[in-house]
Amino acid sequence: MKACKCYKRGGRVKLKMGVHKDKKKGGLTRAGIAKYNRETGSNLKMAVTTKPSKLKPGSKAAKRRKSFCARMKGVKGPMRKPNGKPTRKALALRKWNC
Repeated sequence: MKACKCYKRGGRVKLKMGVHKDKKKGGLTRAGIAKYNRETGSNLKMAVTTKPSKLKPGSKAAKRRKSFCARMKGVKGPMRKPNGKPTRKALALRKWNC
């Protein structure tokens, strides 16, 4: 794995989250994931957005989705901002069909 020099020195990868045509979806775009993986040497994958009823039980995607939902549901914090818009937590849970 090859990481960029800025990341090795404790720098952070600069990404714009949720820069879609429709900003209400949240998350990283395909290009954002590619940039993150390239700069950190990581292996970040796209969200499992398939509906649970369409996933084969016990498949790799179903297990990833179940694991993500279990971890994210335990995160403390509100689902809505004071202005009424959903938080990033709420957007992530919605995108993964949790």
